Amino acid sequence: MIRKVFSRPLSRIALAVPALALAGALAAAPAEAQTRQDPKKQAQSKPAAKKPDPKKQTAKTKQASSKPDARKPDPKKPDTKKPDPKKPAAAGAAAGAAAGAAAAGAGAAAASSPAKPGLLQSYGDWGAYAVKGEKARTCYALSAPKERQPGSLKRDPGFFFVSHRPAEGVRNEISFTVGFDVKSSAPAKAEIGSASFDLVAKGSNLWIKNAAEEAKALDAMRKGSRLLVKAQSLRGNSSTDVYSLSGLAQALERIQKECQ
Repeated sequence: MIRKVFSRPLSRIALAVPALALAGALAAAPAEAQTRQDPKKQAQSKPAAKKPDPKKQTAKTKQASSKPDARKPDPKKPDTKKPDPKKPAAAGAAAGAAAGAAAAGAGAAAASSPAKPGLLQSYGDWGAYAVKGEKARTCYALSAPKERQPGSLKRDPGFFFVSHRPAEGVRNEISFTVGFDVKSSAPAKAEIGSASFDLVAKGSNLWIKNAAEEAKALDAMRKGSRLLVKAQSLRGNSSTDVYSLSGLAQALERIQKECQ
């Protein structure tokens, strides 16, 4: 069955970029925690404070007692001016207005921003993610290429998705983004070892051309170690994205449980 229905390309980038940013932040968290020194070790590393000399303290006490007392303030002259009741009220009103405006802006931003994906867990070179939609959750396994050939070719980031969208009746949809508009008349393929699958392009996105082959492709991916995506740009530049398949099988199991 030749694929005729495609998922929205823009939503894929909207899912991929924050998902990888989240995964990177979580991966960096343990390293940051290790760099923080144990408070007990910090206390041990500080030099011990010297005990005060009682003789020196006695001499200082005598010197202080010989000094005349400070002058008492004149009760007739107030130390501080009385606050103007009008000014605080004006300042409070201005602060309240600013806070209200900030809260309104934050509310508008929150209402307009789409739901952010949450990382369920990382497995090898793959991450399992879920994002709550208006009707149902979307779950997907995501990875970025380990190698891009040729290295001199400038393009946007590439991603590899396996998606579940239960509300749309979509399961195990395989798709790729290659970072440039693909020449639809040129052959595009996904290769796992000796297995090869034709891809169909729409813009910078690619899908398995024959949707009936997705199950076979997934089986080959579970058993394989790497996947190559080969495509050609509108300018005639050929490119290859190399993906690691380490952790894919575990990521697929996790998203299957999350989006049943």
